[in-house]
Amino acid sequence: MNTSAKSVRFDDNSMWVDLADGRVIAVPLAWFPRLLRATPEQRAQVAFSSRGLHWEGLDEDISVDGLLAGVGDQSREQRVTA
Repeated sequence: MNTSAKSVRFDDNSMWVDLADGRVIAVPLAWFPRLLRATPEQRAQVAFSSRGLHWEGLDEDISVDGLLAGVGDQSREQRVTA
């Protein structure tokens, strides 16, 4: 079943996505560096589709299925921590 996003909001550290089925997903903004660095105005320019979220000006696409699976930005460099 494909669950769509109804709305998205941000706090200092997280992105909160309200789903059509009533669930709410919170993920760290650190998972999505483009959104982390974006201004509130840029973040507000989100488009919703049946599959996810899209920010044209930021070149960012996030699928709801990916969020539910705990998948962050696949284009980011992996950090090694000691």
